[in-house]
Amino acid sequence: MNISSVKFNHAGPITGPKWAGFRPTLHLRRNSDVVSFESRTKAGAAPSSLAVTANELPSQIESLSQVSGVLGSQWGDEGKGKLVDILAEHFDIVARCQGGANAGHTIYNAEGKKFALHLVPSGILNEDTVCVIGNGVVVHLPGLFNEIDGLEANGVSCKGRILVSDRAHLLFDFHQEIDGLREAELAKSFIGTTRRGIGPAYSSKVIRNGIRVCDLRHMDTFPQKLDLLLSDAAARFPGLKYTPDVLREEVEKYKRFAERLEPFITDTVHFMNESIAQKRKILVEGGQATMLDIDFGTYPFVTSSSPSAGGICTGLGIAPRVVGDLIGVVKAYTTRVGSGPFPTEIFGQGGDRLRLAGQEFGTTTGRPRRCGWLDVVALKYCCQINGLSSLNLTKLDVLSELPEIQLGVAYKQFDGTPVKSFPADLLLLEQLKVEYEVLPGWQSDISSVRNYSDLPKGAREFVERIEELVGVPINYIGVGPGRDALIYK
Repeated sequence: MNISSVKFNHAGPITGPKWAGFRPTLHLRRNSDVVSFESRTKAGAAPSSLAVTANELPSQIESLSQVSGVLGSQWGDEGKGKLVDILAEHFDIVARCQGGANAGHTIYNAEGKKFALHLVPSGILNEDTVCVIGNGVVVHLPGLFNEIDGLEANGVSCKGRILVSDRAHLLFDFHQEIDGLREAELAKSFIGTTRRGIGPAYSSKVIRNGIRVCDLRHMDTFPQKLDLLLSDAAARFPGLKYTPDVLREEVEKYKRFAERLEPFITDTVHFMNESIAQKRKILVEGGQATMLDIDFGTYPFVTSSSPSAGGICTGLGIAPRVVGDLIGVVKAYTTRVGSGPFPTEIFGQGGDRLRLAGQEFGTTTGRPRRCGWLDVVALKYCCQINGLSSLNLTKLDVLSELPEIQLGVAYKQFDGTPVKSFPADLLLLEQLKVEYEVLPGWQSDISSVRNYSDLPKGAREFVERIEELVGVPINYIGVGPGRDALIYK
């Protein structure tokens, strides 16, 4: 069926003759600590962010808005990093707006080398892309520098290409320790966090004793702020060992971090809005996913930020009216890590087979993921909340060996009463019954297919039935982990 995509082209895509020869060059103005773009025109040069001409671009990419986003539409781990990496060469800026090192994005370069990123936006592999870590992100500096060192060691230049918001909050090692202590306290009711300190760091932010990146510029007052933060944590968690020596060591460590981070620190709110005014193309990379949203997910089994569309504005300091196309990334089946309700979960050998076929083990933790059928009710809910204009269906190839495939299309209470949307009540979620549609499988290898029309009939029927049920077009279909294993529909 033909479902048209809704587009919000506020400033229009950067394509066409007027951009011929445009090459964005990044300049750091040290005196004001503000980063801005200045354009240079070089005769005969191709646009750096548009390596292919407009005529060669797939229409799905060419028509994307000036500010577009890629968001997870399940419980995370959908494969967002790959799409961001592919789209990044057609954008000037890739930005992270929320979360922290709990976001694990696995991407591959042109030579097939694997990169596991956590804080650095996935656009870093495209050498002309500037990567922004926004104010809504919590930043663990040891982890960030480890990522930068790993990228540099593999020939990926980061100098002048990563901007860290001066408003972003710092995540310390003790936040990670608290994460483990908190989970131990909860015993059988544990959340199932990645233990990367994300929740405790956001807690510090919300109770207003957190430390921000800009505080690193004032090392005369930094020790007092850190002492307040550590003292408060030690009072709450007796298992956290805090002494004057610990404070001294942390202060010395962060003096060194502050010196190294200084070239990266930027007023990213100003930078983003200046870039929008100058018609730069911006791609927002979501971490985690809508079903883990602090407000809209399966609370309390959620993350501590807003991975839905609203988090873009609060996490980058840009206005809602400038945000255009949002692409939701969704697996051809469903997975989640950790605790919490999972209506379409497959137990036993069926779940094990799907886990092995899809290599469903966490990028950040290595934990085995729980697996189940595609939950259309949850997907529709995500589409509504985010106003998704299109979907990227990933890992379609993982289902290739199955004789039949199920879609969870409706929820019902045990008395048969329909549940109209994804409910907030966890008890209801755990008790409801899922109504399934059974579709025939295609039982053939599709990993080398690159044209939609070449997919087996069963695979096309599966894709089109999802579009019909959700009401949002599937413009991108993943059939393997490689960068080229993507079908534009």
